[in-house]
Parts: sequence; C-alpha cells; structure tokens
Amino acid sequence: MQTAARPRRIGDLFVQKGLVTPEQMDEIQDLQKQSSSKVTVGELLVQRGLITPKDRDRCLAELLEYPFVDLSGVTPDREALDLLKPDYARKHKVLPLYKEFGLLTVVTTVPPNIYIQDEIRALSGVKEVQLQVATEEELLQAIGDHYRSGEQMKEQMADIMRSLSAHQVLLEDEKTTEDLAIDADESEVIRIANMIIARGLDQKASDIHVQPARDRVRVRYRVDGILRDDFSFPPTVKNALLSRLKVMSGMDIANRRTAQDGRITRTYDGTDFDFRVASIPGVYGEKIVIRILDKSALTLGLSNLGFLPENLKRLRDLYARPYGIVLVTGPTGSGKSTTLYSVLNELNTEDKNIVTVEDPVEYNLDGITQVGVNNQAGLTFAAALRNILRQDPDIIMLGEIRDRETATIACEAALTGHLVLATLHTNDAAGAVTRLTELEVEPAMISSALNGVLAQRLVRRLCPGCREEYSPPREILQRFNFSTDEENDVRLFHNSPKGCPKCKLGYKGRTGVHELLAVDEEMRSMILKRVSSYEMKDCAVRNGMTTLADDVRDKMLMGQTSLEEALRVVYVD
Repeated sequence: MQTAARPRRIGDLFVQKGLVTPEQMDEIQDLQKQSSSKVTVGELLVQRGLITPKDRDRCLAELLEYPFVDLSGVTPDREALDLLKPDYARKHKVLPLYKEFGLLTVVTTVPPNIYIQDEIRALSGVKEVQLQVATEEELLQAIGDHYRSGEQMKEQMADIMRSLSAHQVLLEDEKTTEDLAIDADESEVIRIANMIIARGLDQKASDIHVQPARDRVRVRYRVDGILRDDFSFPPTVKNALLSRLKVMSGMDIANRRTAQDGRITRTYDGTDFDFRVASIPGVYGEKIVIRILDKSALTLGLSNLGFLPENLKRLRDLYARPYGIVLVTGPTGSGKSTTLYSVLNELNTEDKNIVTVEDPVEYNLDGITQVGVNNQAGLTFAAALRNILRQDPDIIMLGEIRDRETATIACEAALTGHLVLATLHTNDAAGAVTRLTELEVEPAMISSALNGVLAQRLVRRLCPGCREEYSPPREILQRFNFSTDEENDVRLFHNSPKGCPKCKLGYKGRTGVHELLAVDEEMRSMILKRVSSYEMKDCAVRNGMTTLADDVRDKMLMGQTSLEEALRVVYVD
C-alpha cells in the first residue's frame, strides 16, 4: 500500500490536513502574489480566520521536521530552567524543558533559529542541545510563568527600595523642573518604571494605573476587564516615578496642572509594544494610566473573537456589500476596535483603498491610510471625513460617530457607493437607530444607508483546566429563558476560587458576546415610521436575531463563561 507523498510546500500540507479546501488555498496564493508586503500563506490564512496560529505553526513544524510541543500541559524541570537566565530566555524566546544525559531539550518558536544551539550549549555547559517548537504566544506565556514568580517580584522590589534608600532619591514638591529631569534619569527610578510596564505585560493587562495616594503610590492592573491592586511604593518616589513615565511618553514634565497624552514605543523580550499614556492632575499628584496596545489581537481573525457560526456568517454578509454603513456598538473596553480592525484585515486587499479616521490611531495597519483626529488644528472627525471623500476611498472606518455632522456625512458617503464602518455608544443594537435619530439624522437617510448593527460585550473565559460543573437554581434558569423541559438537564460551570497554575482565579482570557441586527426591508420600514427601539428589537428577534442574553446563555452552556460573569457584563431582564 502506497503512503501519501510528503508535501513540499506549506500550502499543500494545509490542504492535506483538511484545514482549508484547494479552492481556498488557490485564492490565498493569488492574494499573496498580489500583495506588496512579504506576507506568508500561513499569515494570510490566520488573518482570514481560516486557520488558527497553532494550526499554522504545527504544520510548519511538521514540514521542517521539528517536534511540536503543546506547552499548556508541560512543566519544565527546575534544573533545566536554571541553565539559562530569565533575560536571555525572554530575549531569544527559548524555554529549557529538561536535561538528560548531557542533552538539553529547548523549546523555541517556529521556524527555529538553528544557530542558537551553539550559543545555548556554551551558556549551559551541556554536550548537546535539541530544539522543539511551540506557538509564540504559548512560549512567551510559559517563559513568564516559569521564570517570574511572586517571590521574585518581591525580591526585585525590595532590592529597588534598598537602592532608593541608599541613594536618597526623594522628591519634594519644591524641586525645580531641572531637578525632576535629573531624578527621572536615576537608575532606580528607571528600574521601577520598566518593572511596572514589564509586570503589566507578564500579566497580559490591558491597562496600568499609577495612582498617587496620601501615604503611597498605588499600582493597579486591569486584567480580563477586572482592575486589581498589585503593589505600592512609598510617597517619596512619587514625583520621580511620574516624571520618568512622562519623559518616556514624551510629555511635558514641567506641566503638572493639566491633562496630557503621550505614547511609548518599546521593545520588551524581543517584541515591539505600543503604549498609550494619559495623565490627569489629582489631589495627591498626577494619576497616569497606560493603555497596552496588543498588536497580536489584530491577527487573531474574526473566527477567534467568540462569534457563534451564524452571527459570523451574517456579519461577513454585511460587510461584503459594496456600500452602506455597518455599526459596532458597546461600552468602552468591549472590544469594538479589535472587531473593526479584524474586519479591515479581511477587507484589506490590493484593489481596495481603505482610509480610517481615529482618535487616536491605536494600531498601524499596513496598506491602510490612517488619519488621527487633531481638534486643536481643526481636524475633527467631520472635517477629516469630508477630505477623505476626495481621496477616492472604497472603505472608510470611523473610530466613533459623535455628532450630527459626522453622522450625516457618514450616511451620505454610504449612499454614494462607499462601505463605512464605525462605532457608536449604545446599549444594544436596536438603540443605534435611536441614537442616530437623536443626532438629527433623517430617518429616510438612516433607512437607506444602514446595513446592520453589531452590539458586543466581553466576558471572562473560564479556565478549562479547573472550571467546576454544577446544577444552577431554577429561578436563574427561568431568567435566561430555559424551558421547563430543559431545567432538569441543564449543567453550567463556574470558576474555581483558587484557580490553577494556568489561570487567575479560574478565568483565563476573554471572549465576545454579540447581538447582530441586520437591516432588512421590514426594518427599513420601521425606521421610516420612527418606531421605538423596543419594537425594532422585537421584530429582529422574531426574524432570528440572537440577543446578547441569548448569546451569553449559549456560551454558558458551552462552558466558556460562568453565570456570575454573564450577569456582571450582560443585563438580563
């Protein structure tokens, strides 16, 4: 019996594994040839949501004949870990697994850097180094988990505080701007600032809060949407630390009475990161919030943002149309920007002219013209949008519709043959129509221009390794519209209060909850008649719309999130 020939190209292996069809691969390869950037077939497939990053790396490892490791269930030997320093492991993205008979097994990214074997052999003193590979995300997570512990952080903090005490870096309010600049350059203060940011990256935080209080400087991290205290510094280092963060982000350290915005671009552990920094004066000094902009979220693809299959299909149908408006609504921090950027990644081809207007521009996207709002210079959303329409755009993305002028121009652009993507602040999908009406946009224009509205939230995802199954109370099931016949069979999950080594208190990461309202002829008629958002929602539900409550219910049944998390994020009548 003949065995199948080993594929020589990665694309053939994707097809052989059944991850994509031959037709899909032909389309992706044509797209790669048209692209001016050196993007690989695997990267394009991930961007389109056809495969996951793990699928891509696993196939590439097989093609290169390297063992692929799933690090979620692997614990490295302490003896092996001690052979390489943490800084070296993070910089070169390598994790020693175990040492046996002079052979050190090391995990790295795919494709591996084979020349690093000699360097590791010299540093570790072993006779031979064997390379295995894993996805970059899992590898960096494992390096952080196994090389940095709470005790190490405490020791590092204690060392910094001893050094501060020895050098007497005390910052009184009477110090001059020149003194502040000198103090901001003290090595101890630089170490504190770098440690605060590195700690945020290790915890996969979305925001870092540095908040002066009367007797301390609090440092808090928002992880998976929850803000928690992490550690604090004595008030004597307050001004030096704040000045250092302002210097790093390009702010004016002499100005401590007005709010300022800045940006930091740094490389940590070999990866480039962007940080958006905002300061505001408070009673005990300036509070600084650092937003961590995770570029890896942009390459996840829509398929990995938590969409149920039917919602994902309907969303793709909406933005496949050549013109019209597609709105994404939800509160701040609900993942609207990530969804829109993921849509743009799918739409971004050589034959499309895509222009965005944002305040501020968070992520830089190749092949897309991005315009940052500058109100002081007169470049508002409306002004930028008017000028963009002279740039022959095919697709326009608006960071937010805030006023009547912007809303009207966006609708006019949609009616003149442009696809417009934008965000709006409303509680649900049907409320977007009411909001546009409140902005004094004519119902006839809304009815003609609007393709659909996506409302979304983010809920914490249960850790599959330690979640606990239980039978929920009957009144809770009734609240989520479970039928009487279903009540006895329903099993839900909640988080383990203690968590496990892979998670934080039983949760790991977040997933989206969605409500997608597609505007059909019946809905257009209702918009023209100015009916209430409640009536529009009822009509959409009758026509098959999944509400936020229904979507989160399905994710509870799938074990993706808990009842407590669902009630915290999604309002259920």
